[in-house]
Amino acid sequence: MRHHSSLMIWFRLHLIAAALGFAAALQAAEPAIIARARAFVGPEAALAAVKSLHYTGTLVTTNSAEPSKQERAAIEIVFQRPEQQRITSTSDKIIEVTSLDGYEGWTRVQDAGDPTKWRQTLLGPDQVKRLRAQTWENLAFFRGIERVGGRVEDQGPATVEGVACQKIAFIHGPNIIFYRFFDVATGRLVSTETENGGISREQGEWRANGIRFPKTLTMTTKNAAGQTQIVTINFEKVTVNETFPAKLFAVPAMAPR
Repeated sequence: MRHHSSLMIWFRLHLIAAALGFAAALQAAEPAIIARARAFVGPEAALAAVKSLHYTGTLVTTNSAEPSKQERAAIEIVFQRPEQQRITSTSDKIIEVTSLDGYEGWTRVQDAGDPTKWRQTLLGPDQVKRLRAQTWENLAFFRGIERVGGRVEDQGPATVEGVACQKIAFIHGPNIIFYRFFDVATGRLVSTETENGGISREQGEWRANGIRFPKTLTMTTKNAAGQTQIVTINFEKVTVNETFPAKLFAVPAMAPR
């Protein structure tokens, strides 16, 4: 979800380090567009100082089969260095939480009207890897993927919505890839695609701590039935560098009900 450092999460909520010398060698060959993209987002000092991001807003889900029926929920998203993430979606019926704490991930679904009715699940290794990749994508501002065992690949020029772009693949693993399309002239992030065909685009602009963030993030995916699903997040507030306690991300104790 970003300015241009897009918030790369799929909000249905169902969803190491490389050797320093090797990373430094790869960074030397960093595509020039990445420096331009970072400069568009904000000053280097501001980007380097980011320790956490906190988004609040409204989540709207629309299914192409029934476009008049929209599902709405309040959304809160937290990313915190080094590898913590928590997403909370609250609707009239349910509260859904997905969280990452280092190498552990979990989800919890609770009845909004009855806190005694809930289900909690630990995430598998592949799901945890994706959450770790998403956390890096949101806090690193396009630079340093080699430090977490990934790599960037310049895939050449492309045109998106009439804009001349450079396509850069951020590869976290064979099945976790973010394809970002940057405006060649400005460095602005025009679009992001994932390896499974999901597409996200950003509109509008908030500024916090001198950094650009989107006002709206729209994600287009296919559901299990092959129907187009559009998820829109309207951000109402972005806060940089709050400090969140470890217990916010940790796996909750499975207390008897």
